[in-house]
Amino acid sequence: MKILEKALLIEILKGLALTLRKMLFAKPVTIQYYDKVRPVPAPGFRGRHALVRDEKTGDTLCIACLRCARVCPSKCIHIEYEIDPQTKRRKVVKYEIEALRCIYCGYCEEVCPVNALVLTEWYEYVGFTRDDLIFDKEKLLKNWDEFIVTQKRPYMNPFWKPRGIPEKFLPAKKRQFTGV
Repeated sequence: MKILEKALLIEILKGLALTLRKMLFAKPVTIQYYDKVRPVPAPGFRGRHALVRDEKTGDTLCIACLRCARVCPSKCIHIEYEIDPQTKRRKVVKYEIEALRCIYCGYCEEVCPVNALVLTEWYEYVGFTRDDLIFDKEKLLKNWDEFIVTQKRPYMNPFWKPRGIPEKFLPAKKRQFTGV
């Protein structure tokens, strides 16, 4: 019997029959992207990076504390700053994120004391060159502007006011922030 099965290639024919059945009669699993846009997978989804724009100054909220660059496991954040001679505070000159190196862990947005950095829920972005996916300060601010316009509700990042932590233990900026 075994010799007859091997000679007639029964196992191969069974496999081909299964493949043919799946190709002709099964419903496809693949979603055609432009025909159907998928919803954001879950609340707190981490997508494209953005720097939150300060409504008063029009610049970023970032205070150049460099915590995000230090905590980043893939070292994809590069920040340069200068000290303002009048106010004696740091001012961001260059802020870059290499999206191709980022692992979207969210540590950078979690550690930010002033809620300046956000991983938005925007997942539909593409670049045709490597430079298209290196976000500088202007691109990051533009990303925030584009993202916040599409929001139907006030944006509230779960890292800004984490559940279960009393407000008195949060930094002053995180206690004051109510969402944009």
